[in-house]
Amino acid sequence: MRNEKLEMKENAVERKSFDFAVRIVNLYKYLTVEKKEFVLSKQLLRSGTSIGANVSEAQMGQSKPDFNSKMYIALKEANETQYWLKLLHKTEYLTENEFDSIQNDIKEIIAILMSITKSVKMRN
Repeated sequence: MRNEKLEMKENAVERKSFDFAVRIVNLYKYLTVEKKEFVLSKQLLRSGTSIGANVSEAQMGQSKPDFNSKMYIALKEANETQYWLKLLHKTEYLTENEFDSIQNDIKEIIAILMSITKSVKMRN
C-alpha cells in the first residue's frame, strides 16, 4: 500500500507542474511576440513543459525505479527551467515582478519533487 502523504505530494506536483507548463507556454508567447526573444525562450519552453510531461509519465511507471527515474528527470528539468528564468531576468527580458511570480512557482515544484525523489529513494 502506498503512503498517503506521498500520493498527496504526487497529485500536488502533477497539478502544479501542469499549471506551470501553461504559464511557461504563455510566457514563451509573450517573450517571442513582445520581446522578440527566440533562443532563450525556446529553451525555457522545452524544459518548463518537460517537468509536467515527466511527472505525468511517472504516474504510469512500470516499476518503482521507473517512477523514481521519471521524477528525478522532472527535477532536473525544473532546475534547468530555474536557470533559464534567472538568465531571462538578469538579461532584462523579465521584470522583477514577472520573475518573482514565476520563480515562486518553480521553487515550490522543485521542493515537492525533491521530497518525492528522496521519499522513494529511502524506501528502496
